[in-house]
Amino acid sequence: MTDPRLVALLCRTSDRGPEGASGAEALAGALGERVGVKPRLVGSPGDPRDGTGEQDLRDSRGCILEAGGQIDDALADGEFPILLSSDCTICLTTIPAVLRHRPRASVLWLDAHGDFNTPDTTPSGFLGGMCLAGACGLWETGFESAGPTLDPTQVVMCGVRDLDAQERVLIETRGVDLVDRPSLLASALEGREVFVHLDCDVLDPSVMPARFEATGGLSDGGLRTLLTEVAEATSLIGCEITAFGSPELAERVAAVVEPLLPLKVRD
Repeated sequence: MTDPRLVALLCRTSDRGPEGASGAEALAGALGERVGVKPRLVGSPGDPRDGTGEQDLRDSRGCILEAGGQIDDALADGEFPILLSSDCTICLTTIPAVLRHRPRASVLWLDAHGDFNTPDTTPSGFLGGMCLAGACGLWETGFESAGPTLDPTQVVMCGVRDLDAQERVLIETRGVDLVDRPSLLASALEGREVFVHLDCDVLDPSVMPARFEATGGLSDGGLRTLLTEVAEATSLIGCEITAFGSPELAERVAAVVEPLLPLKVRD
């Protein structure tokens, strides 16, 4: 089976708090023990701030490009990428990198938020709330050379429960598959190659503290069950885990996401 490549990206993308880098490093250590590889730590934490989307695109360009490069290198070497980062903004380049190697892959978006705004619809200007739409080519990101744009019909969302009004319209009109019932997710993805994006705020705030909390999320047991069902129904090709900001819970989260890891590692 495919060997894992485990990387924690510590540099700033659009972080508005300091907890993401320390969380990524702690989770990398916990996952490294499970998969039997030493995680690679890339970059150093930057100063968190409430930057605009334009500012973060400019100031964090190198870090965002590094994220895609890590996925590209792993897939080119026949490995299973596991990329940890503080913020979902990395998908601006990680998803194109996946598509360069697996053009028909589906993206499973496990997140409390759709991150499907554009500069014209965003109420906040937060780059992390526009990143998936950018990867789908709905607005010009400046990262078009990173790889192909993702057809929104290749996106399957689950756990998403906090959407802006115009963002919801974009999701509905662009053909994104929004699965409301977790029990139906595996059947929606059955037989596909799948790259998993997992923002830890897909968990309920009572289970996992989050900077952008949204009640009504999954339990830790519910998420592990969902991931187990998805792993059994699909061909997983890699994953990225973002927005984990509680280092003291690293072992708990590592146990929850274990079904994402290559079978060779978990045997």
